[in-house]
Formats: sequence, structure tokens, C-alpha cells
Amino acid sequence: MNTKDLIRLGVPPGEASRRGTDFIARYILKGLDKSKLAEVVEAVIRNPSEYVDDELCGEFAKSLIRCERTIREAPAAWKQWGEGLEPEAVNQMGRACQLPVAVAGALMPDAHVGYGLPIGGVLATEGAVIPYAVGVDIACRMKLTVLDLPVRELDRHRESLIKAIETETRFGVGATFKQRREHEVLGADWAVSPVTRQNRDRAWAQLGTSGSGNHFVEFGVFTNEQGIDGLPPGEHVALLSHSGSRGTAAAVCDHYSKLAMSQHPELPKEHKHLAWLAMDSDEGREYWAAMELMGRYAAANHCLIHQHIARHLRLNVLLDVENHHNFAWKERHVIDGNERDVVVHRKGATPAGRDVLGIIPGSMATPGFLVRGKGNEASLKSASHGAGRVMSRTKAIETFEWEKVNRVLKDRGVKLISAGLDEVPGVYKDIHQVMAAQADLVEILGRFDPKLVKMAPHGERPED
Repeated sequence: MNTKDLIRLGVPPGEASRRGTDFIARYILKGLDKSKLAEVVEAVIRNPSEYVDDELCGEFAKSLIRCERTIREAPAAWKQWGEGLEPEAVNQMGRACQLPVAVAGALMPDAHVGYGLPIGGVLATEGAVIPYAVGVDIACRMKLTVLDLPVRELDRHRESLIKAIETETRFGVGATFKQRREHEVLGADWAVSPVTRQNRDRAWAQLGTSGSGNHFVEFGVFTNEQGIDGLPPGEHVALLSHSGSRGTAAAVCDHYSKLAMSQHPELPKEHKHLAWLAMDSDEGREYWAAMELMGRYAAANHCLIHQHIARHLRLNVLLDVENHHNFAWKERHVIDGNERDVVVHRKGATPAGRDVLGIIPGSMATPGFLVRGKGNEASLKSASHGAGRVMSRTKAIETFEWEKVNRVLKDRGVKLISAGLDEVPGVYKDIHQVMAAQADLVEILGRFDPKLVKMAPHGERPED
């Protein structure tokens, strides 16, 4: 017997199947009757409580009991977009759909491994919110503004544009403004959670900053063939940013994910980062309020970055589009043929309801896209949030050299102000393939080609 045999008999993949194969191996090593092995295994699966004290199969029996309390008999239905995704990312999506609170899922074409839910994973739950299915950088956000600057000025006034970025935002772990920014979000109720209350001053100091990891602020050329909300067709200078809610969000995630895990000690090891909080519990309501505050805070960060850069350059905004990912929404969806009120977690996934606008970036040397959602119910009205990584940060640093990367950037007309070697174009999937894989999810309205790119300097710890 092997793992496939155990799963066929109803043993959930993960800890239980591992304990089962361990039991089988020890059974054989002890020289016990192999002809009776299948019979013994099936007996343990049928009545695990009768075997918890057995020296040979007790751990297998205990793992089955833990799974009985937490793992669905049949996983919630989910669908995948894109081919060649990391096997473990696919496994993570499958495990998420085994949760008793899961009702539907979807995996986007930019998916890669995350904690609990994969990046690019979408999960609908009933009556529950999963802090790690939202993620550490709560409400991480994209924002695009088209400015009234002729495209030729990108080269003519390059140094002025670079100065505007470097003056009006900050990059790096713990980055703050000495002269603090002001925004109405500071007047919100930061006492909705002890974590937000304790971190309000920290959040104020970091207001308008960009952080590290895959976060960026960049100027580029936005091209649209048709008019969009009053913007005429053509080529325009645009400012694009990607960042979230900084250190305060990380503290929120850390606190409430640990709280959720403490409430679900029965979860197998592979599912522990998917521990949930009941929406009708004090803890669930508290986390939800903190998450929504982080959404407002992330939006405020982008608002200030774009507002201050435009003001610095004395430019007007012609078009303004933005969207969250790493967030959870209360939505109504058709699931198994019936409309249901659910909580939709989009971890590294873009909302793509019918006619909803969103931004899907590529890399520092490949285009991003302004898209309009098609409202595809099979994806829970979601799309990818970018190109998606093809290698780890460690592997990227081992693989790439700045000399070669700089040649690629020069060939593509990109001026890199600063970034880490773990964020170069080669660490990302082909954005055109990703977009082709989700043609049924979004319609492309415009294209953004990066020209001046600013990210945290090499060596900074990633916060994305």
C-alpha cells in the first residue's frame, strides 16, 4: 500500500496520509502478516478512536480524528487558470478547499506558493474569515494616474521626475517621513483593535511611504486605443504605484493569525496557516474592522504618493484608477447553483466583477495592463494581480548579475533608479501568457510600459 491507496480509502492528504504510510512501513518492518495489512488499515480508518492507544498505529489514528473535525469529506469545488503552475501552489489551493468553512475557490495564472493560501489564490468561505488568506500586507494596492505631461518630456525632464519620486515617498523596511504626512484616515477609529490602537503612531510615521519587496513607484507610457472615462485615445505619461499598509498591517496579521491558530489546534500541520475566525465572534469582528481600516490606510498611502508627486511637478491628473488585493470582501455569489452570502479572500488576486476596473502589472521591464472585469462567476469574479514569480528571492540572487540585467533594461528603454536583484524581470512569468490565460476574466483597456522605476535598494528585507 502507498499514499495513493490511502487517499483512495478516504485518508486526507497531508499529515494523516504521512502518518498512514509511516504506520505501514513500521508494520512491514516488524514482520507482521502483509496479507492482513489492508484489512488493518481499513479498520483504523473506520474507527480511529479504537486505536489511539495502539503503539503501532496510534499516531495514525489520532491524525485521522483531527482531520475528522476539520477536513471536508469532499473538497469545495475550485478551478485553475493557467498551465505549469508550481505543484505546491496547486496543492495549497486544494488543501484550502478542504476546510469545513470553504465553499468555493479559484487559482489565478500568476499563482505561486504562499503561507496557507497560495499567492493568486481566491477562497470563498461561509461565516468565517482567514487572516492568512488575506495575507501580511493587508490591502496591498495598485494605483494608476495619467498626467497632463507630453510623452516626450519623459526623456527631457528625467532628472526632475526622478527627484519627484525620491522626494515624495520613501522606500525600505521601516521607512518613515520626518515631516509627517496628513490624511483624513488619521481621524478614523484606530481603537477598533488593540493592534491598530497601539500602532497608530507608527502608521502615521509611515503614511505615504512605499516599503520594500515588490513595491514600486514608476513613471511610464500609458497607451489606450479607445477613450476611457474622458481620457482620449493615444499615448500618455502615467504614474503607477504598488504597495500596501506597511508595518501596522503586518502586526494585525501576526496577532490575528496566531489567535486563529490557537482556536484551531486540531488543524493538521498543512492547514494551520488556514485557521479561521468566526465572523459572528468578537475576534472575527475585531479582525474585520482592523482589516477594513488597513484598506483605508493603504488607499491613503497611494493617495498621498500620487498627490504629492503630481503637485511637486505641477501636473493635473487626467485619469485615476486603483484596486486592492490581499483583502476579504462580503459578497454574494452563485455557488453550486444557488446564490450565497460568502466571504471572498483574494490573496494576490484582483477583483474582476463586471465592468470593474483594475490594474495588473508585469515587471520593471514588461508592460502592465488596465483591465475591465468580465464578472466570471467561476473565478469568483477575480483575476491575477500580476505576472507572478517563477523563482525564489534566494534563487534570483544566485542566478542574475546586474551587468546582464542592465543590458536588458537599456534595450527596453527603462531607467532603474534602485531595486533589488531579486526583483529583476527574469524572476517573473511572461505577463503576456498570464493575460492570455485569463482572457475570459478581464478585457484589456490600456497598456502601461515602465520607463523610470524606483524600488527599495538591494539588500532590503521584502515586505510584500
